[in-house]
Amino acid sequence: MKTDSIFYRIFQSLPSTFFELINQPASVADAYQFSSVEVKQLAFRIDGVFLPNTAKLPIYFAEVQFQSDKKFYSRLFAEIFNYLDKTELTNDWCGVVIFPNRSVDNGKTARYKELLNSQRVTCIYLDELTAIESPSIGIETVKLIIEPESTAIAKALEIVNSARTEIIDAVQQREIIQLIETILIYKLPRLSREEMEKVFGLSDLKQTRFYQEVFAEGKQEGRQEGKQEGRQEGKQEGKQEGKLETVPRLLALGLSIEQIAQALALDEAVVREAAQPKSSSDR
Repeated sequence: MKTDSIFYRIFQSLPSTFFELINQPASVADAYQFSSVEVKQLAFRIDGVFLPNTAKLPIYFAEVQFQSDKKFYSRLFAEIFNYLDKTELTNDWCGVVIFPNRSVDNGKTARYKELLNSQRVTCIYLDELTAIESPSIGIETVKLIIEPESTAIAKALEIVNSARTEIIDAVQQREIIQLIETILIYKLPRLSREEMEKVFGLSDLKQTRFYQEVFAEGKQEGRQEGKQEGRQEGKQEGKQEGKLETVPRLLALGLSIEQIAQALALDEAVVREAAQPKSSSDR
């Protein structure tokens, strides 16, 4: 799973989640903008940075580390100090590192122990977040990343239901649902359409990239196969045949006969016939 990009999406959508992780009031997020910063002179980018709107507040450097790396801390501090050296900002700073558990936190620390033992750097271990009382939707979404596969679907359903009732803003609600969808697809790559619909419901499922990409893929396959067959004698027949090949997949995604017919510009009777399972004698 590309965990760093997922975390940064969470911080972008719900920046208060970051401050909850470091035991700060969620309202502190109002004074920050989450973004990536680039040091052009050195041609490198730091992806997770909370920049405050006042010089009185510290800059927070957020780093997600899910792989063992002996040189992790040397790289982390090199990036931070290079940025501080090249920027005109005078703010204080703090580093926040997010690990799945303590076993991954095995970078060499001898040269950095003074920094790590100070309040400059906070290490967060996701498997120890149970200590947070009344966790928010953002925290629960973060915890879903390390949720056991056996309980991931049930946990995702719980978060989606909370988002529907607690988040009023439709755009933010949709962003959270898409984040949960992304996490589930990475954690459970063989997740079926039925299991996805169990979590999101058909109406929400139609808003996810999972649904939209497969639907678009189906239409594209129909166009491509139709073009290839169309170069031969039965151009129109080949185009229609290519479209019909996608009907079972679109049905599996929950589309009705009418919706498929409209999307592929086919007669409903033709789509309905293509939807019928073929007997062995037809194959």
